[in-house]
Amino acid sequence: AVTLVESEGGSVQAGGSLTLSCEAHDFTYRYGRYWCLGWFRQAPGKEREGVASVDNYAATYYADSVKGRFTISRGSVKDSVILQMDDLRPEDTGRYFCAARINNCYSYTLNSPTHFDGWGQGVQVTVAS
Repeated sequence: AVTLVESEGGSVQAGGSLTLSCEAHDFTYRYGRYWCLGWFRQAPGKEREGVASVDNYAATYYADSVKGRFTISRGSVKDSVILQMDDLRPEDTGRYFCAARINNCYSYTLNSPTHFDGWGQGVQVTVAS
């Protein structure tokens, strides 16, 4: 199984920033050099939705709702990803889950959680108005 370790979430005021990180332990060693790491989020009573993803080629994809505010990048640690969230809004509140895919990212990858092969436990992000 894919093992994903997420950093802590947090609480901020609207307009603030938070940084999330996720490490997929031994991912390329176990599954090969093609990978996609992403973040999904889920608010109470809502479906899990894709937020952003990045792959081994550094191709990035974003949900329309976060474009221009969130930035995803490969971390300095191998098989890791950083999600920088700026200009946070109350509607960004939710539980954020790191996800790993044993293949590259594509434009449709964030459309469904079923495109990913492993999940982290999730961290809470709360944005107060």
